[in-house]
Amino acid sequence: MNIDAGVWAAIALMHFVAVISPGPDFAIVLKQSLQKGLRPALWTSLGIGSGILLHVAYSIFGVSLVIATTPWLYQTLLYLAAAYFIWLGVSALRSKPSSLKDESPEQRTKSIWYKAFGIGFLTNGLNPKATLFFLALFTAAIPIDTNLATKTFYGVYLALATGAWFCFVSYITNFKQIRDSYQSHGHWFDRAMGLVLIVMAIILLWA
Repeated sequence: MNIDAGVWAAIALMHFVAVISPGPDFAIVLKQSLQKGLRPALWTSLGIGSGILLHVAYSIFGVSLVIATTPWLYQTLLYLAAAYFIWLGVSALRSKPSSLKDESPEQRTKSIWYKAFGIGFLTNGLNPKATLFFLALFTAAIPIDTNLATKTFYGVYLALATGAWFCFVSYITNFKQIRDSYQSHGHWFDRAMGLVLIVMAIILLWA
């Protein structure tokens, strides 16, 4: 394994700009954090990080290039992503004011870990913009003669950095003042996040 510090720095910078940009990952972590609590949000963050490994795996073996240059395959991925975001958005739009008041704090924070993990994994794994990002990353930023072990190292770094970022987002959005405000007006936030996810789906289809 031969790690180039310059290449690694370029990858880290490109990734940082991409990961802090508003998108489906951020929206779903924010929703999980405020609606379900810290633990489910952390599992969702880990799911998003694991979704990165999916993009890394097919980028390393050139599958991302096949997806990007095969119209029907890329369109299928795009439609699946849009449908999933719309489903999440419609579910959020149906949030009711009584949904939080009828539950105890213990019930609100209780969540099956693999469901929260799965939401994060699917949100990131189905995002066609992530496919294009990793295609650009592995063709432009990473030299073509880079060996498999080094590419894998870069990929694992990207997954860990993504998971760490969204875990951080989960923590900072779980301050007591924010949680208390959400408990009073949470249904409006859910509906807003639902609208954001639907708009993102429309943008995907339009683009």
